Order: sequence, then structure tokens, then C-alpha cells
Amino acid sequence: MEQFHKGSVHFENVVKKYGAVTALKQLNLSIEPGQLVTLLGPSGCGKTTTLRLIAGLESATEGKIIIGGEDVTHLSATYRKVSMVFQSYALFPHMTVAENVAYGLTVNAMPKKQAMEKAEQGLEMVGLAGFGARLPSELSGGQQQRVAVARAVVLEPEVLLLDEPLSNLDAKLRRHVREQIRQIQQELNLTAVYVTHDQEEAMAVSDRIIVMKNAEIAQEGTPHDLYERPNSAFIADFIGDSNLVDCDILSSGADGTEIRLGSKQVRVPIDTKLTGQAKAVLRPHHIRLDPTSKDVPFHGEVTYAAYLGDEIQYTVQGEFGELFVIAQAVGQPITVGQTVGIGMSVEDLRLVPAD
Repeated sequence: MEQFHKGSVHFENVVKKYGAVTALKQLNLSIEPGQLVTLLGPSGCGKTTTLRLIAGLESATEGKIIIGGEDVTHLSATYRKVSMVFQSYALFPHMTVAENVAYGLTVNAMPKKQAMEKAEQGLEMVGLAGFGARLPSELSGGQQQRVAVARAVVLEPEVLLLDEPLSNLDAKLRRHVREQIRQIQQELNLTAVYVTHDQEEAMAVSDRIIVMKNAEIAQEGTPHDLYERPNSAFIADFIGDSNLVDCDILSSGADGTEIRLGSKQVRVPIDTKLTGQAKAVLRPHHIRLDPTSKDVPFHGEVTYAAYLGDEIQYTVQGEFGELFVIAQAVGQPITVGQTVGIGMSVEDLRLVPAD
């Protein structure tokens, strides 16, 4: 029999249906102890349903859910060793911050004095020592979210669940709070399952990302794997910015792949099983624009330019369509209407199926 460890999560052929609607199709996944794994995908892909199944807030229609070696498929949320951080914070407005953090402990019959001591330790852990006597309304959104994290962590769960925890915060604060969540997770060696639709957020905090589409897993791997080795146009477009350019695969072997890109033949130093029509993935920062328009294979016209301080974003209309390009803000910007050479390194090209 397979051995499972404390804090691990396993789904075995899990199906979730709401009447005639299938929210999850035969889901198999494994989350190892101490990992932060993010469920990422567009709205309606099944990521939140998966999280709620782990939490026990939904029941599986078919299959088995195992947490820490225990079959919890038919176990209610009350008896699962998981804690959840909600998008809405879900703090009690009439309780102090410390009382909010201690709430779950007192519900579990811990003496109030001991629960309040643990609550203070939890607040110190999230950088809010000394805030225990305040009411939630006296805190900023970022501070309230950290209180919600402290409340979940003091319960010492086997698995910490985070449902879009940063969606109510502004961009700068999101970056700060996600760094704190990641730091706490690593320091406590917690198993964490994080749900978001924000790919940058997922890339920043995750050991592993599970990208979902249409109620099933589209691809899973480390942030680096998904960015550098997408298995489809959907993944290439969803993980980071990309240009998906039509191409034809002419031949492929151990020494590389010959493709037709626009009007040119290009040899890409990768072997592929793809044949016929495909998509070439060009990341915006891998494309070079040459204002002199010399010694480059392709040409186009700049139709849009946006100066963003440390970078300039361009839209270029070329022989294989519209390209989004990111260049460092060095030297004189290229002007709209200017003809430029379009260069790229074949080492940076990736190939995915056309459909």
C-alpha cells in the first residue's frame, strides 16, 4: 500500500458534479508535505471547487480524497485537519484582533488564557505584535488579511488553504503580503494549497503550480517548467506574456527542428513530436527591435509605444501579425510609425500544438 505522510494531499479519480454540470473531471493530484502548491486558472476552471473539496466544504461525487494518510472523502470539514484563509477575511467585527485569532482555539475547548497566549504568538508571527487589542475596523486591508492568516495558522493545521487571499488588496500591498505568506509557510514548513487566477502571484509564491482548464488539469510543474516548457498555446498564453505565431514544421530530429516562420525557414534547437501546423511561442522580452532595420530576418512597423520607466512596451505589425515587445528603456525610444528590424534568438523559441 502506498505510504502517505502528514500534510500530504492526494486526489484519486475525484469527480464533482452539480446535477448535470461536471465541475471536476477525474482529478488525480498529489501535494507533498511542506510544499506550497497553487491551483491556477480562469474563472470556472475548477480550482475553487478543488480547494473546497480539500476543506470538506463540498463532497466528492466519485473518487477518494486522502489527507495525511487518512481517507477524508466522507469526513466533514469540522473533523479535517485543515485551516482556510478566505478572500473576504471573515473577521468578527465586534471581537478584538486577538479574540479573532483565538476564536478557533476556544471553539476547540482550549482554555481562554492559553488561547489568547497562542493568539499573541500568531500575531507576532505575521508581524502584528501589539495589535491584539484593536478591532478589525482599525486595521488596513493588508493587516486584516494577516490576522486571517494568523487565525488559520494557530490551529496548527496539516494543510493551510488560501482562497484568493490577496484579491481585495491593491497591487503594491499584494506583493508585500504574498511575500509574508510565503515566508510564514516556509518557516513553519506548512503544506499549503493556494488558489488564484493571477499568474504572476502564482509564479511568485509556488513550489508547484497546477494550471486548470475546463474542470481538469491542463499542465502542472514548477513555475520555471511552465514558463519555459508550455505544453499548449493555452499554457504559453496564460503563464506570462507571449506571442503565438503560426508556423509550419518541415522536419524534426535529434539535431533540431526546421520550421517555416513567416517567409523564412528557421532551425530551432529542439526535438519535437509535433508535425504540420504549430504555434511558435515568442516571449515579449526575447524579441529585439533594430531601428536601423539591418541584418535581421524580419521587419515590421511600430504601431504603439508605452514608456513605463524601466521598460518600454511596443506593438509591432510584421509579416506574421501583431507582436507585443518589451524592451529596456535604454537610449532613444522607437517612435510610432517607424519601420524596424525584428530579431530573435532561436534558442528562445518554443513550439506548441496549433490548436
